[in-house]
Amino acid sequence: MRDFEASQNAAAAGAAKMRPRAATDGFDAADIRWRSKAILIGSAGNLIEWYDIYAYSAFSLYFAGAFFPQSDPLAQQLAAASIFAAAFFVRPLGAALFGYLADRHGRRNALTGSVIMMCFGSLLIAVTPAYASIGVAAPIILATARMLQSLSQGGEYGSGATYLSEVAHPDRRGFYSGVWYVTLIGGQLSAILVLLALQKLFLTPDQLKAWGWRIPFAIGALLSILAYILRRDMPETGLFLAAKSTIERENPWRILARDWRSMTLVVGITIGGTSAFYTYTTYMQKFLRLSVGLDDGQTTLITAGSLVFALILQPLYGALSDRIGRKPLLIGFGALGTLGTVPLLTTLQHTKSPFAAFLLICAAWAIVSGYTSIAAIVKAELFPTAIRAMGVGIPYALTVAIFGGSIDWVALAFKNAGFETGFYWYATGLIFISLITYALMRDMKAHSKMGQAL
Repeated sequence: MRDFEASQNAAAAGAAKMRPRAATDGFDAADIRWRSKAILIGSAGNLIEWYDIYAYSAFSLYFAGAFFPQSDPLAQQLAAASIFAAAFFVRPLGAALFGYLADRHGRRNALTGSVIMMCFGSLLIAVTPAYASIGVAAPIILATARMLQSLSQGGEYGSGATYLSEVAHPDRRGFYSGVWYVTLIGGQLSAILVLLALQKLFLTPDQLKAWGWRIPFAIGALLSILAYILRRDMPETGLFLAAKSTIERENPWRILARDWRSMTLVVGITIGGTSAFYTYTTYMQKFLRLSVGLDDGQTTLITAGSLVFALILQPLYGALSDRIGRKPLLIGFGALGTLGTVPLLTTLQHTKSPFAAFLLICAAWAIVSGYTSIAAIVKAELFPTAIRAMGVGIPYALTVAIFGGSIDWVALAFKNAGFETGFYWYATGLIFISLITYALMRDMKAHSKMGQAL
């Protein structure tokens, strides 16, 4: 107990040292330095966690055969995608567990705990023997490892978005939200770059399928340890420290139940955005390979290039939201996504040019970034300090489990049934649901609850 109290006192002292001056407009050099440092340290773990998650999707083309004995590559990908999707259903549990820890005992404690759990999940995948060696135990262990990763990621989003929103300057929250999302996409890009390096420089396709697919998961476990080292000394947020004594006197679950409307709003905000995000990230690599017909090298290069483009857009869109508000960007995503998803995916499916495929995916990212760049801050601004991590994390994790993590499986199931275009309309329908939400909700830049303790 003494150690815990000492760590809290140290965090409070660190936060006091790094707290900005009240008069700053967000462009003061010292103010930018301390905020950027805190956000980058907090986001480093975000990058690594998303690297680990995307490594599963990016390398499933190589390891699926090691865990599933079917001879049909599409059936193997469906099996791997099923585990990927099923694991998302433990994310709400992770969001509740780490969200409660963040809201009662500090954002830093939750963020350090989540990244350690990710380390164990990645390490387990790296060392699990293939089906040929241990039979059905292999996919069972793989599923267990994915459960650990999803528990971790369930806690990462709510706690990370909360930390970001509380550290960012009030007038620059959109920009810093975009910076935070850069690390998320950066994690995915890192996984793609590891794949590209292994494909082009070090291993043959047969070596990748035999054992090379284990390398990225071993790297992920090591990087998770690095993230823990960085995060254990990160300062606690000033908003949490200021509200701590008030929070301790209240029951967070009672407050959360009272704010059910905001939680419902998180679901509506997320449905379309998460389906679009997973369509153009985790599923896109399989789509380019299995539907467009590009080879492994072309698929990897296009995916990496489009992620670089998406990465550049995030802080630009976020900064734009600081000037014009969050709502116009969300409506822009919802309207263009509803109108453009079917034409974009149909054209992409029938193109034979890798460059044309790259441009089409970039066009999709120009639309989707209206959601991704500001989603974290919009959700965080819906809740008071006492329940911010749980309020953001739990409904988000539940929505992603149903409509995000299942995208690979749903898309492949449509393809397997011979009705691939059905998936395009499915994704469009989800975006339209969010468009209705965006049109009816208030602009959270003008109606933020960031300053409220309860």
